[in-house]
Amino acid sequence: MARKVPRPFAYSWGSGRIVEEATAPNEFYEPALQLLVVEGGEHDGEEHLRFCFYSPGGSFQRHPLVVNREDIAELRRALGETPRIRAMLRELAGE
Repeated sequence: MARKVPRPFAYSWGSGRIVEEATAPNEFYEPALQLLVVEGGEHDGEEHLRFCFYSPGGSFQRHPLVVNREDIAELRRALGETPRIRAMLRELAGE
């Protein structure tokens, strides 16, 4: 399910916009990698990478993201549209 970006997010420590999202929907859940940009407050301008998932009906789930190799392959394809997320993942991998 393609969701519109940018769109808002909010945590107790700050809020802002989801500006990029790579997803790999399947019949059971929808893994997602999201680039969050904080707007305002002490974290203003910070970029955060969220690993999350949605239910098949599109509801955000507050549980750990667990993916299999098929999900990884689909997420890799989706990352083709998200250059800033790809750059953060390269940093994470030490590349």
